[in-house]
Parts: sequence; C-alpha cells; structure tokens
Amino acid sequence: MSIEEKLIKRSESKCELCGANNNLSVYKVPPVGEIVADRCIYLCNTCNTQIENPDTMDSNHWRCLNDSMWSEEPVVQVMSWRMLTRLRGEGWPQDLLDMLYLEDEVMSWAKATGEGEEAPLVEKHVDSTGVELLSGDSVVLIKDLNVKGAGFTAKRGTHVRRISLVSDNPDQISGKINGQQIIILTKFVKKS
Repeated sequence: MSIEEKLIKRSESKCELCGANNNLSVYKVPPVGEIVADRCIYLCNTCNTQIENPDTMDSNHWRCLNDSMWSEEPVVQVMSWRMLTRLRGEGWPQDLLDMLYLEDEVMSWAKATGEGEEAPLVEKHVDSTGVELLSGDSVVLIKDLNVKGAGFTAKRGTHVRRISLVSDNPDQISGKINGQQIIILTKFVKKS
C-alpha cells in the first residue's frame, strides 16, 4: 500500500486539518527524514498553500484547528501546534495552545523547525533623544565630560566621528577625542 493510500484510509479522504474533501495531496512534515505515512499528512490545497506561504495566511480558515488538534495522530498534533503557534498573535489560538498537551517526543518534533521560538531580543544603542546609533555614525557631546585617566575634559559640542558600538553594553559607545580612544555613555551624546 502506498503512502497516499494509507493517508486516504487514515483521513477518510479528508484534509486532516480542516476537513475539506477536494484537491488533497500528501504533505511531508518537516524535518523530513524517512518518508513514511506517520511523517506525512493529507492536506487540501488551501492548507498546504497557507503552510508553505505564511503571508497568504487567513486566520479564520485555521479555526478548524479547534477540532484537528485533538487528533490521535502525532503528525496532525504537530501541524496543529505549529499553525496555532504561528497564529497566536490573533488571541484565540493562544487559548487553544493552552489546552493542547503533547507528549515530550511529539513536542520536540513540533519544535524541530524552530516554530514558536522567540527571536532573540537585540538591544539597540540609542542616543539621548532615542535615535538609534550605528557603528560609523558621528555624534556630538551634550555635556562636558571629565575623561578619567586622560587628564582632560571633553567639552559640550565636541564632535566624535566614526564611533564604534560596545557590543556587550548598549549604553556605551567608543570614539576618539583629542586623539584618545574613550568609552562614552550614550545618554551624553546626540547623533549628528
């Protein structure tokens, strides 16, 4: 029996996510390893298109997940979890996710593509007015600064060209004043 025949039998010739019964095809659930029926799902063209092209997503279509998430098939649970996770900003999917329980192995599979992971929060360097600073920018000091260890005071209005960002501290930049490379707090500069 072919994979498609197994899926037709398992799904009773319906999309395993939304229940549609036309334009059905086999969808291999990533990450694709061995291609077996347990790693594939039978989907309609609408579900397939929206899974592959998230910008075509119609959140109302996915209200069907309220039913499919309770499937006994792990592959259907995985796809239901992934789609609910993609849509959780809509509000109602988060309620369903809160009810959905997946075995550890199934949850690992669901998360294997990186779905649901938050993008790392990148802190930006901003000047005293909230404007983002980039490496190579020029800034102006907005306050007289006593430069410790260099024996001079950097006067208000001094231009600092081609600054560098301190990578591990978004409150600091580096630049040259009077030929000296110094660290400057971003709250004392304004982008010029």
